[in-house]
Amino acid sequence: MYNRSFLNKHLVLLGLLLSMLFIAIAMLVYPGGSIIDKQASGYSFSQNYISNLLEYTALNGRDNTARPFGVIGVVLMGVFTGLAFVRFANKVDIKKYSLPIMYFGFCLMLFSSLISIPAQHDLMITISSVFTLLVVFYSSILLLKTKLMPLKILSISMLLFLYAMVYMYFTQTGLVYLPILQKWMHILQFIWLLNLEYATKQSDFEQVK
Repeated sequence: MYNRSFLNKHLVLLGLLLSMLFIAIAMLVYPGGSIIDKQASGYSFSQNYISNLLEYTALNGRDNTARPFGVIGVVLMGVFTGLAFVRFANKVDIKKYSLPIMYFGFCLMLFSSLISIPAQHDLMITISSVFTLLVVFYSSILLLKTKLMPLKILSISMLLFLYAMVYMYFTQTGLVYLPILQKWMHILQFIWLLNLEYATKQSDFEQVK
């Protein structure tokens, strides 16, 4: 009973940490090549996208031994990010917020996981970006109506990061900076999701209309 209770309480944290572990392993074994230098050795935190870990062939032309670890890491990230929103929605007894957050959370679990399929990557990036923006927007609007000041600041930061990255990706603007921004966004996302999980409770939303 204790183990089951512990697992349920910390499921999102454990899932996200496991995701980060597999992505870190994938970065360590990535053969090489980046958007700046095709012959570069290994994985560059500032020059490689996470999606480079998912390709069958690395940018330097070698078989991508990082792919199995990258796929597991990205799938876990999508599943447990979506799950975090679903669990957050269950704390909110206001249907105009809880239903969209839960629905978009489930959709995010599905479509962000499909990013790991190279042939579908660009399409899934587009779809998952839409659902991510929607679920973060609804969650942020809700949080801005509470007294949770740290989460208000984190939510505004998340929105700014996401909108900036989506703009850069779809307009092909400043792509040289996008790989490093992608990593910082995921770090911010990790902190934000854990705050949704541990720093919110049902009573925080009782006065929200």
